[in-house]
Amino acid sequence: MAVREGRTTVASRSGAATIAEVAQRAGVSPATVSRVMNGRFVGEPQVAERVRQAAAELDYSPNHLARSLALGETKAIAFLVPDLSNPAFQAVLSSLSKTAAKDGYRVLVVDSGESPTEEPLLAAEARRRCDAIVLCAPRMSEDDLVVAADALRPVVVINRQTSRVSAPTLSIDYRSGVESLARHLYDLGHRHLVFLEGPEGSVSNRARLLGLEDFERSTPDVRLDRLPVGAGSEDGLLAAGDVIATGATAALAFNDLVAVGLIGGLVERGVRVPEDLSVTGFDDIPFARYISPPLTTASVPHEELGVQAWSRMRSLVRHETPEHNVLFQPRLELRKSTAAPRA
Repeated sequence: MAVREGRTTVASRSGAATIAEVAQRAGVSPATVSRVMNGRFVGEPQVAERVRQAAAELDYSPNHLARSLALGETKAIAFLVPDLSNPAFQAVLSSLSKTAAKDGYRVLVVDSGESPTEEPLLAAEARRRCDAIVLCAPRMSEDDLVVAADALRPVVVINRQTSRVSAPTLSIDYRSGVESLARHLYDLGHRHLVFLEGPEGSVSNRARLLGLEDFERSTPDVRLDRLPVGAGSEDGLLAAGDVIATGATAALAFNDLVAVGLIGGLVERGVRVPEDLSVTGFDDIPFARYISPPLTTASVPHEELGVQAWSRMRSLVRHETPEHNVLFQPRLELRKSTAAPRA
């Protein structure tokens, strides 16, 4: 019910004020209120001030969903990631979210659970709810990625390099990074290595395998075994027995999570790191330097990936030309999980 005081109608109900009530209070049309609230009013400043004052008096809050539908934008972008429990992806997300927030954008997260077949469907669903999408380390096939990048634009792709996709890409040179780690172990004197492979559908895992092939060609006196393992710490833990069975003196893990799990499994079996077996990771996640022993790894600038991803996405949503694609070179971080093999 409403109580009339002169010509002014004051709402006595407990619900939120409506745009019609603000328009009545300000003596303008609802369309004018909408334009003022959306920052698209080009009329007299006094009219806009009257609308804002009426909105404040009525404690009016715009309906953001309705605003998004009217303007054709949500001020949100989607972030599709294969495994959000991985601290490397968390670092990218955190940086992306903080950087996008400065421009008034939110980031909605979709975790595909390391499922290449689910990714295209999840990406399409997320894109329907957002203005754009960032695909971080997508596991989907090359053909699916090409189709998705074209259908879901604007798109930025992180951790995946391909000439078939026209979207901006930010990627890591895993091939040279893992070769540098293998070379480090070789220079320490290791001649029998084992590589703990990542997920079968991972493009970055294939890049690592190519890097190890490069290494093998240049070091014919090395034996390099390969074990299919996975991408999580539990995978590394479960692989400890198989690693020991190879007889290798050094292990290259797919990433830091696998390396941390492997070290835990080795310690449980009485194998000392690095005295009995050297271990390397990849990524340089935050706690890699704090485990015992601190992990030798290849450092990837995850925070910078988030910043640069938003820089390119901001250009896309503004219909501007984004900056160049970037291929980041990992940096070798030498710590105490590697040493010369026992004589």
